[in-house]
This record gives sequence, C-alpha cells and structure tokens, in this order.
Amino acid sequence: MERKSSFHSILTGLILAVGFIIGCWVLAEALIDFKAMDRYVSVKGLAEREVPADLAMWPINFGAGADTLPELDNALAVSRNEIMSFLKEQGLGNAEIMTSAPRIMENQYSSPGQQAVNRYSAQSVITVRSNDIATIKKAMSAAGELVSRGVLLVRNFEYRPTFAFTGLNDIKPDMIAEATRNARSAAKQFAEDSGSRVGGIRRASQGYFSLQDRDQYTPEIKKVRVVTSVDYFLED
Repeated sequence: MERKSSFHSILTGLILAVGFIIGCWVLAEALIDFKAMDRYVSVKGLAEREVPADLAMWPINFGAGADTLPELDNALAVSRNEIMSFLKEQGLGNAEIMTSAPRIMENQYSSPGQQAVNRYSAQSVITVRSNDIATIKKAMSAAGELVSRGVLLVRNFEYRPTFAFTGLNDIKPDMIAEATRNARSAAKQFAEDSGSRVGGIRRASQGYFSLQDRDQYTPEIKKVRVVTSVDYFLED
C-alpha cells in the first residue's frame, strides 16, 4: 500500500514538473512574441501630383450711374446685354450664367463748382460657370473689349475668378497606394540599415488630402498632396 502511494506521489510530481516546464516554455515564447511586437518603425509616405482644374467660376462685376432709378435700371440692362453678347461671341453661350440683383447706392449731390455726379449708382455681377477652362481663360483675356462697348467694369477683390478640381475621389485610391509604397520604401531602407527586414503593417493612418493652386500665376493648375503615416513591424 505504501509502495502504491509512493508511486502515485512520484507520478504526480513528474506531471507537475512537466506542466511547469511546458508553462515556462509557453511563457517564454509569449514574452518573445510580445517583445517582437515592440519592434517596429514609424514612417511617412508622400504622394503629389498636378491636375488641371475642371471647373471655372468667373464673376464679371460691372456698374452704371443715372439720376433716376428707371434710367439706372436701363443703363444696367444695356451693359448686361453687352456682356451676354460678348460671352456668346467668346463661345460661352451655353455656359451656366447667373446675374445677381444690383446693389444700388444714392450719392450725395456735388457742391457748386465741383463735378456733378449721378444721383444713383449701382453694381451688379454676372457669374459664368463652365467646365471649359480654356474658353474661360480666353474670354477673360479679351474682357477689355467690354470697356469699348460702354460697359463700366468694376474691380472688386470680393469677386475674383476661381478654378476648382472636382475629381479628387477618382484619384484618391492611386495616390494613397503611391504614398503607402513610398512609406514602405522608407521603412525598407531603415530596416536594411539596422540589419532587419520589414514585416507587416502594425498601424496605418491615411492623413489628409490638400488641394491648392500650383502658384499664383496658374490657378487653373492644382497641386494635390497626401501624406500617409504607417508603422511596420521589423523582423530579424
């Protein structure tokens, strides 16, 4: 009976010892894996490209003056018709054209001996919206002809031509892929310098797309830019 009890004690001890050894081995492997999880490199990838604008908005600000409101309205109508004829001649007859309500001001009469002024003056804006960038630019260059037709063009920094690019969603996937490739190239160079290999992605952030004019002289050319931030695991 004592022999049987002693045998069971030895067997139990062996089982516990083997379990302890296996547990230590599993724990060691887990620690190694956990340590490997801390080996990574953070890099950024950049992608840039220039794209032509595909939408133009051209505000034509003009004014007129008169001593009575009916005369003022007629003067505005004459200038408006001249502008519309000009746009049609320039190939923009089918463009989307919007006319704003006139902004009317009552002027003070001049003192005796000073140059007389019209009692009323007004400004209005005709906005041309088109996807034909080349035709818009050509018409803008020829807009000085309106002065010889009696149109009083008014310079106003509030109303300036703008060019937009609306196809960002179409180029996003390719640019993100390009930025990610550039990020991996940077990670690969870092890994080679440290005697490691690039593993999988630990974490990635797309970043924001920025869209701006290439420069102040060519607003119809846009520069699109995106930066991605990626963490790559490093392997021996």
